[in-house]
Amino acid sequence: MSERRRNLFILLFVAGLAIASLVVVNAKSARLGLDLRGGVELVYKATPAVGTGAVDPDSLDRAIEVMRKRVDPTGTLEPEIQTAGDSQITIALPGYQNPKKAQDLVGRTARLYFYDWEPNVVGPEGTPAPEDPAVTGATDPGGPTAALTKFDAVIRASKRPAKTYAQRSHNETYYLVNDKERKVLVGPTTVADDLYSEDPAEAAKQKEGTRVVKVPTGTTLLQATAPTAKSGSGKANARPDKWFVVQDDVALQGSDIRDPVQSQDQLGQPAVAFQFSDKGKKIWQDVTRAIAERGQEQAIGGTGNQHFAVALDNQLLTVPYIDAQRNPDGISGDTGAEISGSLTLSEARELADLLRSGALPVNLQQLSQSQVSATLGQKALDKAVVAGLVGFAVVALFLLVFYRVLGVLAISGLALYTLFFYALVKAIPITLTLPGIAGLILTIGVAADANIVIFERIKEELRAGRSVSAAISAGYKRGLTAIADANVVTFMVAFILFTLATGGIKGFAFTLGVGTLVSFFTAVVYTQAVLGMIGTSRVFTSRAAFGAGEKTRPPRRFDFMGRSKVFFSLSGVILLIGAFAIGTNGVPLGNDFSGGTKIGVELGRSATEAQVRESLAADGFEAEKVQRETGSDVAANSFQITIKKLAPDRVPAVRASLEDSYGIGQNYEVQSVGPTFGKQIANTAIIAIIASLLVISAYIALRFEWKYAVPVLIALSHDILIVAGVYALIGAEVTSATVAALLTILGYSLYDTIIVFDRIRENVPRMPRATFGQIVNSSMSEVLTRSLATSFCTLLPVTALYFLGGETLQDFALALIIGTLSGAYSSIFIAAPVLVHWKERETVWKRRFQTVAAEHGGKVPSYADGPKSALATQERTGPVRLSSDQAPDQVSEEEFNEMVRDLGIEPEKKAAPAKAQPKPQSAPSATATAEIDPNDPAAVRRAEAQRRREARQNRTKGDS
Repeated sequence: MSERRRNLFILLFVAGLAIASLVVVNAKSARLGLDLRGGVELVYKATPAVGTGAVDPDSLDRAIEVMRKRVDPTGTLEPEIQTAGDSQITIALPGYQNPKKAQDLVGRTARLYFYDWEPNVVGPEGTPAPEDPAVTGATDPGGPTAALTKFDAVIRASKRPAKTYAQRSHNETYYLVNDKERKVLVGPTTVADDLYSEDPAEAAKQKEGTRVVKVPTGTTLLQATAPTAKSGSGKANARPDKWFVVQDDVALQGSDIRDPVQSQDQLGQPAVAFQFSDKGKKIWQDVTRAIAERGQEQAIGGTGNQHFAVALDNQLLTVPYIDAQRNPDGISGDTGAEISGSLTLSEARELADLLRSGALPVNLQQLSQSQVSATLGQKALDKAVVAGLVGFAVVALFLLVFYRVLGVLAISGLALYTLFFYALVKAIPITLTLPGIAGLILTIGVAADANIVIFERIKEELRAGRSVSAAISAGYKRGLTAIADANVVTFMVAFILFTLATGGIKGFAFTLGVGTLVSFFTAVVYTQAVLGMIGTSRVFTSRAAFGAGEKTRPPRRFDFMGRSKVFFSLSGVILLIGAFAIGTNGVPLGNDFSGGTKIGVELGRSATEAQVRESLAADGFEAEKVQRETGSDVAANSFQITIKKLAPDRVPAVRASLEDSYGIGQNYEVQSVGPTFGKQIANTAIIAIIASLLVISAYIALRFEWKYAVPVLIALSHDILIVAGVYALIGAEVTSATVAALLTILGYSLYDTIIVFDRIRENVPRMPRATFGQIVNSSMSEVLTRSLATSFCTLLPVTALYFLGGETLQDFALALIIGTLSGAYSSIFIAAPVLVHWKERETVWKRRFQTVAAEHGGKVPSYADGPKSALATQERTGPVRLSSDQAPDQVSEEEFNEMVRDLGIEPEKKAAPAKAQPKPQSAPSATATAEIDPNDPAAVRRAEAQRRREARQNRTKGDS
C-alpha cells in the first residue's frame, strides 16, 4: 500500500470515529457529579460486627448491596456506592438535599433486637430490678420517665460484671466522660484509643479532666422512646437524650423476621407489620409465653401485664405489653407481629424499607460528609463550561498565529480530540466532576503540546533547506519520541493519582489519563496522516506557510551553562523566601487534610458575622471563622463558616441551627472531614508525590540513563518547594485538589525536560569534538522556542480556568499556574545545568573538556562552532593539559545513513560519476558531492559539515 493511500485510509477511519462519536454524544446524556448536579456524599469506615472476624471484601460488597437497596429500591437513581481502600465505603447520592435523611438511610446498621423487658432492665445496684417501677417504668415502659441521663447510664453500666449471652448486640464498649460536668464526651467505641483525636495536641486536651469508662460485654444502653407523634401531624417528636441500662440478652433479632411492610395498627396509627421465619415463630411463641406466665404470677389486684422491647440500633422503638389473660400461652408466630407507637407515616415507611433491605454486616463510623445544592452545582457547571470554551479559543488562536497552515491542522486535531474525549465520557460513562472538567481543560494544552513538538521539528527541517515533504517526514519521526516519553510519564502520574486518590480527585485523574491517551492518538494517527497528505501536495510548498520563513536576524546564542550559577543563586533566593514563609506562616491546610467542617450558606434573613457566630455558639457550635462572602456572582447574605471541632455526623444539627435562626436560601454547600480521615488523605497525598517521583525517575533512567534521572528529581523537587513556598507566602490553602494539580505539574514539567534531554541525546553523536556543556548549550538553543511554546500553550487554558472557572477551581488552577511557570524555568535552567556539572565529571567528558580548553587557550567557547565573545564564552579556570586519549569520532549507523541521504549519495553506485542536480539553497555543490566516497565515514562527516557551513552562510547573506 502506498503512503498516500495509507494516509487516506487513516483519515477515513478517523472520520468514521468522528461520526460514531457524534452519534454517542447526541444519544447519551452526561453523568454529572455531585458538585455539578447537587447532592450528598458520605464516607464511612467499616469495622467488624459482633460475631464476625475482620472486615473483608465480601462483607464490604454485601454492605454496598444493602445500601443500594435502601437508597435505590427501583434502580433508577444511579447512586455511586463503592469501596475505597480496605475498609472504607463512599456513597454519592445525586439530588439528595437532606444529609440527615441520607445518613439515616445508608449509615444505620439497622440491626433489630427484641428483649424481654422487665427481667433485663438494670437498677441502681447494677442488677435487674423487675419489680421496681422506677427502673422499669411501669406507667411509661421504655419512655423517658424512668430513664437516666447518658452519663448516669454509662456509670451504672460500668459496674456490671462481664457476661456472654448466646445472642447479644455487641461486645464491650468504651466512653470518654467528664465526671465534673457529668457528661459523656465521646462514645461508644469498640477500641479505647479511638476515643481520642489522632492529633497529639488535641488528644492531650481531651485527657484533661476526663477518664475512659468501660461497659463490659453483656450490658448495653438503649435510648428511650420518643413521645407518640400527633395523629396526622406527619412530624416526629424529638427523641429524648435518656437511656436505660439493659442486660444484652437478645431474644430475637432482625434475621428472624420476614417481609416487613408499612401498615396501620388497630387505632389507625402508622406501623410496620412483619412475619416470622420458621425459627422466629418458635422463639416468639416461647418468649411471649414466658412473659405471659410471669405476668400471671405477678397479677395481684391488676392485670400483671409484662413487656417486651423492640430496639433498632440501640434505640427503643416500642415496649408493648403481653396481655397475660388473653394470651396465657403466648402469641403464635404464625400471624406475625407489628411495631407501632411513636412512628410517623414516613418513619414507618423508612423503617419498613430498612428492615426489608436487611441489616448491614459491618459497623460504620462516619468519616466525612459533603453536600452541594443544585443551584450551586449549576453555577459551577456554567463557569467551568465558559472556562473550557475560552481556553480552547485562546489555544487555537495561538496555534493559528504561530504555525499558520500547521496551526489549522492543530486546531482541527484539538476539535477531534474534544469530540472523542466527550464521546468517551458519555460512553464509558465517566462521572463528570469539577476537577474532572479541570482535567479536560488542562488536556487541551497537552494535546496542543504534542502538535507543537512536531511542528517545531518540521520548521527546523524546513529552515535547514529540506523540502516540505522531507521536512514533514523527518520532523514527525524525530518529534515522536519526545511526545511518547512525555505522554507515558503523564499517564503514569494519572494512574498513581487514580489509584491513591478519593472522590472528585479520582475523577480528575481518570479524565487526565483518558485525555492523555486520546491526545496521543490524535497526534500519532490523525496528525501524521494529514501531514503525510500535505507533504505530497503541490499546494503547500512555501516555507512561510508553515511559519518557517527566512529569519530576519541571526539567532542569539545564550550561554546557559556559563550563567548556571546565576540561575542556581536565583532559585536559592526564591527557595529561601519560601522556606522563611513556611517557617513563619506554615502551609495552610484545607479541612480535607486537617479535618473539620466548612459550610457555605445563603441565609434567608440578613445577619452580621457576629450574629451568626453567637447564634451558633448558643446551640453549642464554636465557629472558628465566620466570613461574609461578597462579589457580583454571590448571593446576598452568603457566609463561609468553618468549625474545626465538629464530627461529620453532627453537620445536620448545624444546618438545623442556621435554619431555625435565619432560614436557608437556595445555596448551601458543606464539606466535613473527620480528623482520622483528614490524616489519611494527607498521608495518601505524600505517598502519591513520592511514588510519582520514583516512577518518573525510573522511567527517565530507563529511557536515557540513570544520571539523567537525578537532575530530573532535583528539578521536580525544586518545583514542589516553590509551589509550597508561594502558598505559604500568600496564605492559600493546600487541599487535595492542590496536590492533584501538583502531581500533574510533575508530569508537565517533565515534558520540557524530556524535550531538552532528547535533543541532547541526539546531538551527542553529532558533535564528537564538543564538550558536554557545549552540546547542552546548542541543544537548549535549538529547543528553547519549543519549550517556551509548550509551556505557554499549557498556561493559556489554565489561566482561563483561574479567572473564569469559579472559586472552587481557583485553588486548583493557582497550583497549575505556579507549577507550570516553575517547571518551564527548572527544566531549562536547573535540570540541564545540573546534568552538565555531573556528566563533565566523567573521564571521557573531562578529557574532552581539557582538550577543547587547550585548543582555545584555556577558555572553552560556549558553543562548539560559535564565535568567541563576551556573551558566548565560558571562563574556565584550572589546570589544562593536552591529552591524546580523546574519544574517537563516532556516529551511529542511522546518523551516518541520514548524512548520506542529505548529501544525495548513492553508496551502491560509487563507481558511477555523480550527476549534477539542481542546487537547492544550502545544499553542497555537484562537484563536491561527486568527490565524496560514501563508504568513507570521515569524508561524509566533512561533507556534512561543509553543507551546514554553506547553509549558515546563505542565511547570513539573506539576512544582510
